[in-house]
Amino acid sequence: MSFLKDVGGLLAVAICWGLTNPFIKLGSKGVDRVNRRHATSSWITRTLAEYWFLLSKWQFTLPLAINLSGSAVYYYTLGQTNMSMVVPVTSSLTLAFTTVGGVIMGEDLGSGETILGLGLVFLGVLLCIS
Repeated sequence: MSFLKDVGGLLAVAICWGLTNPFIKLGSKGVDRVNRRHATSSWITRTLAEYWFLLSKWQFTLPLAINLSGSAVYYYTLGQTNMSMVVPVTSSLTLAFTTVGGVIMGEDLGSGETILGLGLVFLGVLLCIS
């Protein structure tokens, strides 16, 4: 049971981190306009305006909250699982889920090499957890 719990935790972290990245990117669209609008302001005014812009948009804050909840699960999983497995598995699966999330959001997948790379990532994860 502990093994399934550990793998489930790693998978949950990778999903929370990877699938939210494209949504955070999408939710942050328009921050460059805020930056241009405050180009002559002090850096603190510009930074506060950017924070206000981002934190007042649910399209940014909701994926960010989910992403940060993945961090909480990650730190819990670090204490429960072998660290030599946690770091490579979560990092590689996060990359894979970011790619999948980008495709879901309509981004270009790239070449067949990308698909091959994703397959190799999943194969490597299976080797790590077996």
